[in-house]
Amino acid sequence: MKYTITIIALLITTFGFSQQSKRERIEALKVTYITEKLNLTEKEAQQFWPIYNAYDDITDKIKYNELKKIHREVRENSETLSEARASELLNQVMAAQNKLHEEKIKLNTKLKKIISPKKIILLKIAEEDFKKRLFEEWKKRGKNKK
Repeated sequence: MKYTITIIALLITTFGFSQQSKRERIEALKVTYITEKLNLTEKEAQQFWPIYNAYDDITDKIKYNELKKIHREVRENSETLSEARASELLNQVMAAQNKLHEEKIKLNTKLKKIISPKKIILLKIAEEDFKKRLFEEWKKRGKNKK
């Protein structure tokens, strides 16, 4: 199984990426990475990915529409930001973080019906490892450009 996934990932990397956006490439690598790390069966994968992708879409919207907007406002107005506005923004950040937490709970509840609790914990580790590897690759490419 791992050998097959590795070959698929390699083929995707070498042939398919020329026409895909960077985001699509990253998502394809993430799917491959998580599927391999969780050792999902075909049946589990068929049930897992629609639920996980829906969760990912919702959390991306929260992160990029709500939190990014707040971060941008703070960065652009940090010198002139009033305490009252800062308090409003902090409340918005906390509300967005609560939404993210609620979505994670919903995800775990749904996944418990499909995969084992051990695989749910391994998912968290796989997500963190993937982000770490992605960041390391980004740093490496940045150094190579200089």
